[in-house]
Amino acid sequence: MRPILLLRPEPGASLSANRAADMGIEGVETLPLFKVRPIEWTPPDPKRFDAILMTSANAARHGGEGLKALRDLPVHAVGEATAAAAKAAGLMVDEVGNGGIDALLDRIPADARLLHLAGQHRRAPADAPQTIVPLAVYSSVAREDPLGLERLAGAIAVVHSPRAGKRLAELVAREGIDPATIAVAAISEDACPPGRMDFEEVAVAARPRDRELLQLAAHLRDKGR
Repeated sequence: MRPILLLRPEPGASLSANRAADMGIEGVETLPLFKVRPIEWTPPDPKRFDAILMTSANAARHGGEGLKALRDLPVHAVGEATAAAAKAAGLMVDEVGNGGIDALLDRIPADARLLHLAGQHRRAPADAPQTIVPLAVYSSVAREDPLGLERLAGAIAVVHSPRAGKRLAELVAREGIDPATIAVAAISEDACPPGRMDFEEVAVAARPRDRELLQLAAHLRDKGR
């Protein structure tokens, strides 16, 4: 069976693998290209903001003690996993968007003042009318030599972020792996690897959600049988 490789960092990779198992998708393996680490940060005065914008569950998982100072602010979260992590961290979730950050911002008042708790590498929303102040609370660091890179040859690579798409292309070139043997399931157009025409196929999920991405990966494998 052609393997489906999840490239996202832990614990997200294992969570996605468990979701795939619940969906009846077999042959799913993890190959994290990054590791997530908390960084030092100081919470601002919550009175400066109307709400928190959270686009990754890692912000809640790695935010640490600083989140306590922000518990009176409602959270606008992208995705159910992010919302669940925010609740687990003791934060109040007001809005959950499942269509990406831009779709979520369309549902938030234009004059809102949002504190974006994010990683050091974040995608700025396009033409957002709200006042958005980014604050990095974690860092996603590339693994120099991820174990098992040889498994990419002949696999379905599942890409959850633009950085992962770029890193995939870098590692494939560095290791001399033929990209034409790799099919890529990407969560968004931004997440597609550079040189996408060199790969066997690059397809984008119908919606930027983990479930749809896993379904796409399974489809890419099934249609190649």
